[in-house]
Amino acid sequence: MKPFLAEDFLLESEPARQLYFEHAEKMPIFDYHCHIPPDKIADNHRFANLTEIWLAGDHYKWRAMRANGVSEDKITGSAPDREKFQAWAETVPYTIGNPLYHWTHLELKKPFGIDGILLNGDTAEQIWNRTGELLTTPECTTHGILKQMNVRFICTTDDPADDLRHHKAIATDASIDTKVVPGFRPDKALAIDDPATFRAYLQRLGSAAGTEIGGLDDLKQALRSRIELFHQMGSRVSDHALTVPVARDATEQEVKAIFSKAVGGTAVDPEESEKYRTHMLVFLGQTYHELDWAFQLHIGALRNTNSRMREALGTDCGFDSMADGVIAEPLARLLDMLARTDQLPRTIIYNLNPRDNDLIASMIGNFQDGSVPGKMQFGSGWWYNDQKDGMERQMISLANCGLLSRFVGMLTDSRSFLSYPRHEYFRRILCNLIGGWVERGEAPNDMQLLGRMVEDICWNNAVNYFGIEV
Repeated sequence: MKPFLAEDFLLESEPARQLYFEHAEKMPIFDYHCHIPPDKIADNHRFANLTEIWLAGDHYKWRAMRANGVSEDKITGSAPDREKFQAWAETVPYTIGNPLYHWTHLELKKPFGIDGILLNGDTAEQIWNRTGELLTTPECTTHGILKQMNVRFICTTDDPADDLRHHKAIATDASIDTKVVPGFRPDKALAIDDPATFRAYLQRLGSAAGTEIGGLDDLKQALRSRIELFHQMGSRVSDHALTVPVARDATEQEVKAIFSKAVGGTAVDPEESEKYRTHMLVFLGQTYHELDWAFQLHIGALRNTNSRMREALGTDCGFDSMADGVIAEPLARLLDMLARTDQLPRTIIYNLNPRDNDLIASMIGNFQDGSVPGKMQFGSGWWYNDQKDGMERQMISLANCGLLSRFVGMLTDSRSFLSYPRHEYFRRILCNLIGGWVERGEAPNDMQLLGRMVEDICWNNAVNYFGIEV
């Protein structure tokens, strides 16, 4: 019987251990998609306590606490931070079997150095006090944590209307060892279904771009100018959230009329919405291709499903799940709309429903064109899939249908500065997968070949793929 979180945690063979300790462990972290708040990096934020750094904004933990019968005041409400942490600590023993149990103890181990103590209601006080002491030190500010975790690159998630002032501050701060760039997330510019919200957003975007957005051409010009600003700030990455892909043909004049209808305050119907969003995705994809950006598509999240809690707490508070919409045909058509004119950019596709793993893994092969190694990517196990089983299934599907060796690897997709041990988690799972192939005679026992493959997936592939100097 192995001890919990032993040195060879998740490494079930000698080849796996060799690949991890001699190759994966030493590689820096290239976090090409996350929701880390850039203001916290710019200010070298010092967190008041473990609740602020660990529980605030963490939907994974909130969902577990609700499932454990914790009242909302101790999750997102007004209870004191110490009470919220106690509620989480008392929930942790019930998370065995959930990746939260592993992540929790990996995150206590690094960066806090707390090892051999299981978090529960009885140990909460000890861990609260110990982390509280450490959070006052330079090693546990935002800069200190990034340095401890060897995070060399971060791409945050930013709205086109953001002023990027925190990114500008980071770029001029020589004390920050991590390169930080903004990621372009224009979802609100495509959300035409609610005319009032859409019009309010266009005013905000127009103000940021220094223009008035009265028509579709104005919107495109505003988005283009913001993309160029992001580009100047070092960004080469966009991101789009799609419950299901859209690919509905429409003329330019049709889309202009739909846009004018929404701006005029009239609701658009579902078909009109799809025509508008398709048109804008193609326009943006063409722009990304011109600038040699990566086009990220996150597919399959059914968001804000609990209307009562949405009214009470707002959006994005942990009431999202997997969707089960039909995605193959519209995704193929959307990609083809860009590929037919040779304007399909580097593209990374993530799916939230694992039933679609083989679908996505096979789909990307349709649009590889030999211009860039791994131009079309099946993104790492995302959200409900960023756990052992989900990561393995994603990589196996990719390996079966494409080239795992060209995979750009793990990202945190997290709001928390304590999420970086998830890269260790991923790397152990990766090494165990490949090591298992060696153990069973399914891959050669060539550590030079496989070690290079592991290092590429952990770091080199992403650096080369995004073309960002680190």
